[in-house]
Amino acid sequence: MFENIEFANPQFFWLLLLLPMALLWYFFKRKDEVASLKISSIKGFSVKNIASQLRPVLFALRLLALAAIITALARPQTEDISTRTKTTKGIDIVMAIDVSSSMLARDLKPNRLTALKEVAGDFIKQRPNDRIGLVGYAGESYTKTPITSDKSIALSALKEITYGELEDGTAIGMGLATSVNRLKESKAISKVIILLTDGVNNSGFIEPNTAADLAVEFGIKTYTIGLGTNGNALSPIAYNPDGSFRYGMREVKIDEKLLEEIADVTGGKYFRATDNEKLEEIYDEINKLEKTEIEEFKYYKYEEKYRPLILLAGVLLLIEWVLRNSIFKSFI
Repeated sequence: MFENIEFANPQFFWLLLLLPMALLWYFFKRKDEVASLKISSIKGFSVKNIASQLRPVLFALRLLALAAIITALARPQTEDISTRTKTTKGIDIVMAIDVSSSMLARDLKPNRLTALKEVAGDFIKQRPNDRIGLVGYAGESYTKTPITSDKSIALSALKEITYGELEDGTAIGMGLATSVNRLKESKAISKVIILLTDGVNNSGFIEPNTAADLAVEFGIKTYTIGLGTNGNALSPIAYNPDGSFRYGMREVKIDEKLLEEIADVTGGKYFRATDNEKLEEIYDEINKLEKTEIEEFKYYKYEEKYRPLILLAGVLLLIEWVLRNSIFKSFI
């Protein structure tokens, strides 16, 4: 009966101290409850009255009724809590991913592009309340998927990103500008671009600084990531006769100054990822920096449980009254 029960007014349980006091009173006063007859001797009388021996049952019934009433005053109740969450600060995020041939370099395992896709996929899964879009760029840029709240679409599009969809090159300005274009009409309170590259701007007809100014105009923050180890990396350097890449050591060139300028002017931050672990740490840090505010509403439903106790007390008192005026009725 009292499973998962809470009491709204537990202070009434102090009244239970009256019960032992009542027991003491009854112990010393019980003989005064019935009339007595004094005679010199009861020799010859048969005095086997079971009713008189069971008379304390009446007082026990009163005590039980009083205990039930006190428990009812404490208001036992069950509590049902339902919650509803509301996103009070949604974030729209576009991930601009370099898909040039250098992203096939093997300084990250198994290569830069595959490592990025794995880490970016985990990042998307950790943003259940935000909209995510994907932009790919090499010698030019394109929208892989517009911003969407459907994470399955974003994750599927991320898996499909591969080298060879665009002319080779690194058009950082184009990638950034396309990302800005995806976000400029967004009504989200916070708009973010995560731009990743492993090279220097050498293609496209939009300068990176011009694209950064557009991001500032539309209130879009840009986090930039330079991907690649320090020194040389095993990278594609030519084609084999069968069309596959021939790999060789090539110097890693990243325009870190440009990436720092883009991040600084737009209010973002620049990161350098030299291995798989560092890349994961960077996305974890961005995930912490860009927090979506969630407002949680709790609805409480209380169901009072005192009524059965009041009914029980009433039944006990009724039984006590009936017994007192029938079986235990005194005619003396």
